[in-house]
Amino acid sequence: MTALVMDRTGLREARSALAGRVAVVMTMGALHEGHAELVRVARRRADAVVVTVFLNPLQFAPGEDLDRYPKTLDADLEICRREGVDLVFAPTPDVVYPAGEPDVRVSAGPLGDVLEGTHRPGHFDGVLTVVAKLLHLTRPDIALFGEKDAQQLALIRHMVDSLDFPVEVIGVPTVREADGLAMSSRNTYLTDDDRVVALALHRALEAGAAQAAGGAPAVLAAALGVLDGEPGLGVDYLALVDDATWADVGESTTAARLLVAARVGTTRLIDNVSLALIPSARQEPTSAPPTSAPPTSAPSVG
Repeated sequence: MTALVMDRTGLREARSALAGRVAVVMTMGALHEGHAELVRVARRRADAVVVTVFLNPLQFAPGEDLDRYPKTLDADLEICRREGVDLVFAPTPDVVYPAGEPDVRVSAGPLGDVLEGTHRPGHFDGVLTVVAKLLHLTRPDIALFGEKDAQQLALIRHMVDSLDFPVEVIGVPTVREADGLAMSSRNTYLTDDDRVVALALHRALEAGAAQAAGGAPAVLAAALGVLDGEPGLGVDYLALVDDATWADVGESTTAARLLVAARVGTTRLIDNVSLALIPSARQEPTSAPPTSAPPTSAPSVG
């Protein structure tokens, strides 16, 4: 049976009743099959699963979609019950931030200022602050996050390592719709026409990955060709980074990650794919300027 708690006292009592290895899946609500897969992986790795449902205001800048972000707690609870979640913690902002917006926050550091951080200043500081608080409140042994938000996952891992959180961070592969679109709560904003345009993100990533043997220029050119062929997209960035360090790919890179962010109508979407580069084909450049280019060198996080 899935228990629902909404305050700190209820969470402490319910968390103390959980035995064995505990996993947490953190969400902002509007759960979908991607979240369900996170829970399934958590169930296989832990004795008990906690899901947090909290729309964190700190990670939204003025003018972003905080007010219209979908709120579907009843449906979220139904998914949690179906997947055998033991405990759902669904606090309001005054429970998470009882003194109001905190003066003390976690800084994401240099990696928080590139790619997503360039287009959403301060976003990752807000993410890491709430993740840190929820880790303290839920006290998990493991925490699971989706690889769709690859930069966020890298930063959470870096925070956990840097600040010695006693938790294992596990990344779970992106779950996609049958047509390839990465599952996201924001997909509900898309009109039928928008959705057709949005499929270009995944096509671009596939096209880039298919050219991995040709090195970074071939990867980026192939992906950019797809994006340029879809006039309905407003591309924020297309970038290829070392999957371990988040620096530009170089002579020692074996595993890379191709990332894209774009606007479709009024909706901003992100996606990424991992790929293997051939040593003899690694060349500059590692970023492409579709509409707004990212820095050509992302700082290392490890």
